[in-house]
Amino acid sequence: MSDVNDTKFNSAVFLLTRLLGHKDAHLWISIPFCFIYFISIVGNSIILFIVKTDPSLHEPRYIFLSMLAITDLAISITTIPTILGIYMLNYRQISLNACLAQLFFIHLLQCIESSVLLLMALDHFIMIHNPLRYASILTPPGIAKMGLVAVLRAMAIILPLPFLLKRFQYCLANVLSHSYCLHQEVMKMACSDITVNSIYGLFTKLLTMGLDSLLIFLSYVMILKTVLSIASPVKCLRVLNTCISHPCIVLLFYTSEITLSVIHRFGKGSYPLLQILLGYISLLLPPLMNPIVYSVKSKHLRVRIIRVFLK
Repeated sequence: MSDVNDTKFNSAVFLLTRLLGHKDAHLWISIPFCFIYFISIVGNSIILFIVKTDPSLHEPRYIFLSMLAITDLAISITTIPTILGIYMLNYRQISLNACLAQLFFIHLLQCIESSVLLLMALDHFIMIHNPLRYASILTPPGIAKMGLVAVLRAMAIILPLPFLLKRFQYCLANVLSHSYCLHQEVMKMACSDITVNSIYGLFTKLLTMGLDSLLIFLSYVMILKTVLSIASPVKCLRVLNTCISHPCIVLLFYTSEITLSVIHRFGKGSYPLLQILLGYISLLLPPLMNPIVYSVKSKHLRVRIIRVFLK
């Protein structure tokens, strides 16, 4: 019996889920995914290239934007093998170790992205609330330390997840609800008590996205309070316009993530198509939309991008 259990543990294989449709349609479905990945990778790479090569953009807000672009690039690269593999090659299987590695990087990068969005909100708050000390507070060494803290926090919180899942034995029907691996999905496949994983998973969400979204909300309350104290309505609108892109990205990131997390925990397998769609939205849309939104809303960045393409 022990040998059977060891075999189950060591050779666990999961089946990924794709959008509903006939097998012949999967290649056509892969086309928009390829387009999304292409735009995401090219868009974020252009942001990084422009910020790196243009000294006038070596400011805190553009450095934070570069951090966001790096994170989005990494998320895209992490999900490409399984999402495109399932539609283009009809390859649904993924081993336990590969699944644990993928879910670790997905959750790690989402946690880092949440931290970067919080740092960008802090950047806006300091810029509006205390513009005279903006450059002295957000110095390059200080920004580098903030980025390092964001990475270390994510590592400390997310690193236990694959080890907690590795100790389980898994049943035969290991069909996941997405085209990639997530902690809350894999732990449901275990033939063991998952109470510890469930509690720790909820703890990670509250400590990262829950806390970060609350702090971002409070920062914008303070920003609105500061802006509304400005006498000139024209100046007030101008100041708000400089911040409008960030709340749009925040809403897109947190709304899809929180909704998906709630469905996973309380939906009990209901709305499978909604789960799949929200999963794609939460992982594919932010890397796609972030460079587009910031390029459109940032005049300095937009002008330099146009110059690069017109050369």
